Amino acid sequence: MLSFLHPWFFVLLVVPVVLRRLLPAYKETRQAVRVPWFQRVSTLVGGTPAEGAVVSEVSWWQLIVRYGLWILLVAALARPQWVEPAISRVTPTRDLLLLVDLSGSMETEDFTNKKGDRVDRLTAVKEVLDDFLTRRDGDRVGLVVFGNAAFVQVPFTQDLKVCRRLLDETATRMAGPRTAFGDAIGLGITMFEQSGNKDKLMIGLTDGNDTGSQVPPAEAAGIASDKGIVIHVVGVGDPTASGEEKLDEEALHAVAENTGGRYFHADDREGLEGIYAEIDRMGTREVESESYRPRRDLFHWPLAGFLLVSLFGQFLEWRRKGGWDG
Repeated sequence: MLSFLHPWFFVLLVVPVVLRRLLPAYKETRQAVRVPWFQRVSTLVGGTPAEGAVVSEVSWWQLIVRYGLWILLVAALARPQWVEPAISRVTPTRDLLLLVDLSGSMETEDFTNKKGDRVDRLTAVKEVLDDFLTRRDGDRVGLVVFGNAAFVQVPFTQDLKVCRRLLDETATRMAGPRTAFGDAIGLGITMFEQSGNKDKLMIGLTDGNDTGSQVPPAEAAGIASDKGIVIHVVGVGDPTASGEEKLDEEALHAVAENTGGRYFHADDREGLEGIYAEIDRMGTREVESESYRPRRDLFHWPLAGFLLVSLFGQFLEWRRKGGWDG
């Protein structure tokens, strides 16, 4: 579609017509040769000498050329542009919040990674989330880390590279040695209050041995359920261990069941596929992340026309005066 960035310049099109009507003809005074027989010659031819002027007429083609040049110049000043059809990129988006345990118990090396090496629980969590984030292109993901207290590491974002990088920089005990899983759920509830998505999902990755929350995880999960938030829980660790290093699967099952979520163990690769399938079944909201109409400037075309018409007018004037013979 053709449009003009400065269409008000077209008001100037009437300027030549108005000036031609209002301004007097160009007048030029010239010296004349006085001869003593002028009066006698005038009498012989029957003429009466008087003051006057000769107005040279402009030919029709000269008017067309001149006004055409003016139209092209004004069109170039108006800055014509070709507007392409609107381009909109609509991205389906889910808001997912990850809760990652950084307590001291996550240092326990009771997990076997994909390569078969013995690693600590936090390393196992990072491995699980790396697989998870590679599948979340187009989703908004947030990250909360917790130890003695819960902190927002990454607010909801579609920049999954940044999310993976900041997750990789986390370390055990950086938020304190204790486990405040219930407080992390509470912080997540607060973050989802800013979300416009009807489907709200948290994924908690922890050993489940809560030792520092002001609100027990099961009670926090009940509040989350009242607000329509589903919590899936991934347990990391050995359920047969003892003391604070024990994986408290009973508590994690309670959190998931209170919100209609599911519990998975981190070494259950097939089970983790269930999380991915569950998320893919969730409803999405469409967010228009980019919409614009490309524009291409075309002012050089009327300027090129101005040059060609000007050359054509000069050629006609040259021919009128006799060309090379003139």
